[in-house]
Amino acid sequence: MAIDLESDPDRAADLCRAAYQRLVETTAGLTDHQSASPSRLPTWSVGHVLTHLARNADGHSRRLHGALLGKDVPKYEGGGEQRSQEINEGAGRPAAEVLADLEASQRRLEDLFSESSAAGWPNTLMLGHTRYGPRGCPAHRLREIEMHHVDLGLGYEPANWSERYVAWDLDVLLSTVSERLGDPLHRRDLMAWLAGRAPLPSELTLDPWG
Repeated sequence: MAIDLESDPDRAADLCRAAYQRLVETTAGLTDHQSASPSRLPTWSVGHVLTHLARNADGHSRRLHGALLGKDVPKYEGGGEQRSQEINEGAGRPAAEVLADLEASQRRLEDLFSESSAAGWPNTLMLGHTRYGPRGCPAHRLREIEMHHVDLGLGYEPANWSERYVAWDLDVLLSTVSERLGDPLHRRDLMAWLAGRAPLPSELTLDPWG
């Protein structure tokens, strides 16, 4: 059964906290060698992925703190360039430093989840250069943790994703399929497969999501 976590930020925040604890369990005892090893994302090490998760938490914190003050603040003031620079600068740190940074960033964000909940998740129309308001921040943070936990390549797999997360994000991702078809001529092939009328062509591809 599909659920809409963007419209239920308190539930999404709880799922986010639980997902983060699973990430903590996976990365407990992470060595410097593991942190410097390749992740499942091209050109990114495990340290890159974990640093991205820390900076992503900071981005959501900026948005929520701004919303509490009545200010429409973007996740990254310097846009994609700032995001890339911060990730690259932090990826090569010792594993313990990377994990401590992520822990501090996540805790700040979780505190803001609580503050925002107490305030009724105000200023819902402040989009911060995204497609979702402050109420959507917990759900989108949950996606970041669950997806990138798998990207670490440290034993956490899609089979470990929570059922409630899948119930939300599967439908969200399915809604992007049509626009991501590598060849628009395959729209009919995809429709026929979804309707159980034909096999899925092996040459059908999707552009990267995200």
